[in-house]
Amino acid sequence: SAASDVYKRQGLSSEMNWQAEFLDNPEIRLTFDHFPFFQKQGIMENRFSFDYQHYDSPEGMPAGDRELVEEARRAVARAYAPYSKFRVGAAARLRSGKILCGSNQESEVFPAGMCAERSLLFHAGACHADDPIEALAIASEPSERECYPCGQCRQVLLDAERRQGSPIRIIMSGAGGATVVDSAVRLLPFTFQL
Repeated sequence: SAASDVYKRQGLSSEMNWQAEFLDNPEIRLTFDHFPFFQKQGIMENRFSFDYQHYDSPEGMPAGDRELVEEARRAVARAYAPYSKFRVGAAARLRSGKILCGSNQESEVFPAGMCAERSLLFHAGACHADDPIEALAIASEPSERECYPCGQCRQVLLDAERRQGSPIRIIMSGAGGATVVDSAVRLLPFTFQL
């Protein structure tokens, strides 16, 4: 068959010939268990999963989380987002109990703006480096759904955790509820690291 010829030219064994024909058929779902060749090459299938909490309303949240969400909502009012019209606020509770806030700040020179989470994290790192962040809440307007951090913010959250040596509880609020994870590592598997 044409598939056998291709596999022979690529130096693959004849035991792959029947597999090539099945791979061309989208109605057949095969796992690595069906392919001894891949098992010999050290390839294995894995799964990533994590635990989180979801609150349908603020009333079910712990008081500290509720307070941070309210502070993040207040920070939304200080956002400068004339281009996206998507205003975001963030609030963090430090180990000392102090609460810091940040908001997104857009610029005409896209992408020179800054997300709420990173503006807060960079301020905390520069001005409160000896006072680790214990929890960080995010809120937005409009808020038809929960506000989740972008990829850059997820990386910076994880960088902050590594630098301070302790996890940051992240509360992503919106639509009257919130989803909470116990660490930024839950939001960014296979993270970049030097």
